[in-house]
Amino acid sequence: MNTVFAIKQKMQQEFIAGKRVPVTTLLVPEHNVLANRTQDVDGYSSLIVGVGKSKSPAKKSLAGFLKKKALEFVPQRIREIKLGKGETFDNATLDLSSILVEKSKVTVIAKSKGKGFAGVMKRHGFSGGPRTHGQSDRERAPGSVGRGTTPGRIVKGKRMAGHMGNENVSVKNLIIIGFDPATSVLKLKGAVPGSQNSFVTIKINS
Repeated sequence: MNTVFAIKQKMQQEFIAGKRVPVTTLLVPEHNVLANRTQDVDGYSSLIVGVGKSKSPAKKSLAGFLKKKALEFVPQRIREIKLGKGETFDNATLDLSSILVEKSKVTVIAKSKGKGFAGVMKRHGFSGGPRTHGQSDRERAPGSVGRGTTPGRIVKGKRMAGHMGNENVSVKNLIIIGFDPATSVLKLKGAVPGSQNSFVTIKINS
């Protein structure tokens, strides 16, 4: 078991061993096991978990499933966690404190903040055109983008202006500073993508 889900709270700074370090605080809700996928039936092993508790009622498609499981609340999100070869799990909830061990390295996956439509200087770090010799409107332009004859078109993958952000980003080797089971607060050393209250996937590096 090496995956948990959390909600980003805020970013701050703390002094650890006399050094100032960036710290991201996340809330790790209770993970309730709703179903099991087995090798014999499904061809692979995994857990279906309900993360947190939602204030909204369940949709009809989900209500029947939750009724069979005799669950008294509606999960905020439902996710699947794949198990390793030969790994089994029989408990009703995940023991988060045994997974989120201090000083462990983790990979965090989250959706980055959306920046809207951005030009090449903001999106790709272009330097822009010269400010002299009569070029009054080329300061933030991308410059030449195509070919004259061969191949006579703009090749795929050309860095140009366009939509920036709002995409899944993975940040590797963040370090767990600590996890408090009483408050469900997790502290990571480093920055986590996304805005406040965004959903985050945390994978423990093996």
